[in-house]
Amino acid sequence: MDLKDWSWVGDWTGRRALLTPKREAIVDNIQKKRYTFEMMDRRANQVSKVLLDSGIQKGDRVGILSKNRFDFLDILFACGKIGAILTPFNIRLTTPEIEYLIKKTGPSIFCYDPDLRSPFEEIRPFLKKQNIVVLGDKKYDHDSDIYSLMMKQASSEVERPKMSLDDPYLIVFTGGTTGLPKGAVLSHGLVFWNSVNTIVSWGLRPDDIQPLLFPLFHTGGINVLLVPFYHLGAKSIIMGDFDVDATFKVIHDENCSIVIGVPTMFNMMSESPKFAKSNFDSVRVFISGGAPCPVAIMEKYWKQEKILKMGYGLTEVGPNNFYLPESEVKRKPSSVGFPVFHCDMKVVDDHGNDVPIGDHGELMLRGPHIFSGYWDEPEETAKTIEPDGWVHTGDLVTKDEEGFFFITGRKKDMFISGGENVYPTEIEELLYKHPSILEAAVVGVPNEKWGEVGKAVIVLKLGSSLSQEEILDYLDGKLARYKIPKQYEFRDTLPKSAAGKILKREL
Repeated sequence: MDLKDWSWVGDWTGRRALLTPKREAIVDNIQKKRYTFEMMDRRANQVSKVLLDSGIQKGDRVGILSKNRFDFLDILFACGKIGAILTPFNIRLTTPEIEYLIKKTGPSIFCYDPDLRSPFEEIRPFLKKQNIVVLGDKKYDHDSDIYSLMMKQASSEVERPKMSLDDPYLIVFTGGTTGLPKGAVLSHGLVFWNSVNTIVSWGLRPDDIQPLLFPLFHTGGINVLLVPFYHLGAKSIIMGDFDVDATFKVIHDENCSIVIGVPTMFNMMSESPKFAKSNFDSVRVFISGGAPCPVAIMEKYWKQEKILKMGYGLTEVGPNNFYLPESEVKRKPSSVGFPVFHCDMKVVDDHGNDVPIGDHGELMLRGPHIFSGYWDEPEETAKTIEPDGWVHTGDLVTKDEEGFFFITGRKKDMFISGGENVYPTEIEELLYKHPSILEAAVVGVPNEKWGEVGKAVIVLKLGSSLSQEEILDYLDGKLARYKIPKQYEFRDTLPKSAAGKILKREL
């Protein structure tokens, strides 16, 4: 058997349609339509032929600028069939950033969301050679709309090129925390092995149902649960922009069993007057990812007799890397648990040496679910992937004597005050427990005496008041004095990414 030519690679819709053609695959909560696996495959075949007719071949980039919408999935699965590389652009990036990334990745065709026509017009001048396609059925000027192009194509199987697990499937841009964003190349192998890891380690079931809350232009939207659910034959519901009431309604009406989001989403849900009255009977587990979730938020769900726990991932690996058994959540609430089935982990110091149990160190990951490198960034790739396959995550962790892992923050977020390491996550945990605080973020700022000190940026709950002196009194005795922030700023909101993560780089 030629291990470099597997006919099934990338054909997610075709293979699943053979097994469960009439089962419901996707619910479009925006357009209020429902699609079976058989219907999804027909659409993917039609879009594949649209791309082929546009001259797209294996290895060509297919750019897309879009919010979460159903026809994003058509493009995703069509690219898988024909070996094209889907290149989704973060809708929160600035025009100069997108211009830079377009020039760097060179998409041959570009699809855009009609709801984003205004920002798209700003980048149109940089797309002089590309075919332009608008998603949906709206027509603008000379742009073709994907619906009309699809309807001209037969839904029969498309001729597929030779494919291997090493072939690239996605270019997903990292957040650009330092400098311009980098394009992480995610192979078909990464997508496949992440799906296997998730299904096997998390105990997913074919009757599971999820509302898709992560943006599809992030690895979270595609790989956290969408592809694993599709692999297994489970159901996903396409949601629009995050809305608390709409999320409550879909969880109830569709009997969702797994709900995954970022801490901000779960905090917003728990602050809603409808939270205590909402019916979560169908939910087996809530999972928070993207950033450490304060235990104070988890406890609100526990009072509803529902489990909310933490996961961990990154664009470059997985993103699903850990599993915390539900039975251990309340005993180890700040832990992300144990490594998923096909994943190696170690915790190292700045010199690459293993650290003792309980000490802080950088998390290193290795397995078949690591990325292939950064697009056209060989030096950055070499800094991140060691020759023996270990990937630097840039995240600080500890591992206890029972083997549980704990994420303590980003390596770059840690600061040194008076010679002592300070980990903001520990401070934020306490701030979130204060009854008047809605959100909090701690960053290190320069200080002549101590080198760096902590600055806490705080959002208060509606109708609450709190002074710096009251916060200092609250933290006194709960933290070592060098850990207590010396500066405080109160804001109405904190800067967040499109995925709802707090952007400390902007603070």
